[in-house]
Amino acid sequence: MISCTEFIPVYSELFKFLEQKGGKAAVVRFWEHLSDAFLTNLRDIAAKKGLAGCFEYWSHSLSEEAADFKMTLDEDNNIFTIEMHKCPSKGMLLAVKHLKPYHAYCEHCDRLYRRVLEPLGFEYNIDLSNCDKASCKIVVKAKK
Repeated sequence: MISCTEFIPVYSELFKFLEQKGGKAAVVRFWEHLSDAFLTNLRDIAAKKGLAGCFEYWSHSLSEEAADFKMTLDEDNNIFTIEMHKCPSKGMLLAVKHLKPYHAYCEHCDRLYRRVLEPLGFEYNIDLSNCDKASCKIVVKAKK
């Protein structure tokens, strides 16, 4: 079976191609399409279970990707956090010497997940300031 991580360099190259042909807006449109078409499982579980659903969704997906991360669910304060210590996708792109990663590669996580969670009433924040180290932080809050 082919691992989902095998396609990471292809994704990065596709993002570069789309930007070359249609600008950054074309990349964003592609990310929005992916979110709408393929993240219905996140949408459904977050709508049904709230932040606990977010925790459940990412527990599965991040473990499948073998990410180095810490997740916390603070139900008293209505906050779900992912601290990505080593993103396998960006880490792979940084390690591959024959390809230069798409300059805004990490922004896909912002577009994909914000588009799902904010319409459900969650506040979604992402800190991408350490993307060059394959590290980021996502904080999702349930609006009161």
